[in-house]
Amino acid sequence: MRSLILAIQFLTRLPTPQLKTFDPAWLADAARWFAPVGLLVGAAVWLAVLAGSLLDPWLAALLGLLAWLWVTGGLHIDGLADLADAQGAAHRSRERFLEVLKDPHLGSFGVLAMASQLLAKLVLLMLVVKHALPSPDALRVSGLAALAAGLAPLLLVPAWARLFTVAWSATLPSLAPGSGERFAWRTHWASFWLSAALLAAASWWLAPALLLAPLAGLWWWAYLRHKLGGMTGDCLGAGIELCESLLLLLLLVH
Repeated sequence: MRSLILAIQFLTRLPTPQLKTFDPAWLADAARWFAPVGLLVGAAVWLAVLAGSLLDPWLAALLGLLAWLWVTGGLHIDGLADLADAQGAAHRSRERFLEVLKDPHLGSFGVLAMASQLLAKLVLLMLVVKHALPSPDALRVSGLAALAAGLAPLLLVPAWARLFTVAWSATLPSLAPGSGERFAWRTHWASFWLSAALLAAASWWLAPALLLAPLAGLWWWAYLRHKLGGMTGDCLGAGIELCESLLLLLLLVH
């Protein structure tokens, strides 16, 4: 249970039992739980969106976005902002890239990336809600159950995105010490493929378009491999954010 607790503590703000000791090497074991923890993130978003959908799609999107930010503590969008700043200031210098990446201050590129991502998620969530709303006849017959079922694919979006980090960290060289490098100390391919199979089965049942989700993960892997030559923890967080937006877009496919 220690690795599960660590995964929840690292990826979310959800309350967990406190561990008396900590070893950075334990993070490698925690990675096996990233997809299940992603389902917890998805559950928080789904509940918030469901509640807001009873009144208005835009309210649902806003509540869903706030829930997403709250449950993750803004961890991944911070990585996206840091990566944008580093790429904007690097001017093809690897040393400058890593220097800016470690800088805790937020620059203009980071602000633009963060604002764009928040707006993208807000609009995409609103469109997902409108897309999922049942017809008036179905809503009269099954009520809240029909709406909840229509929004259920939201549960899978954070799970897919977090599963990808296991593959990214295991197959890309680390550019700097940190959490991303620690995840690669030990890779649990058996649990990775089991999680992928279960998510694929759930996607086929709830939203077949999400069967294309691995293409989003492959796209970000290729970008990191050819553009940066490796990964850091911020690169993994940025990938989670961008893949989540791409998967929300997939949910709009009929």
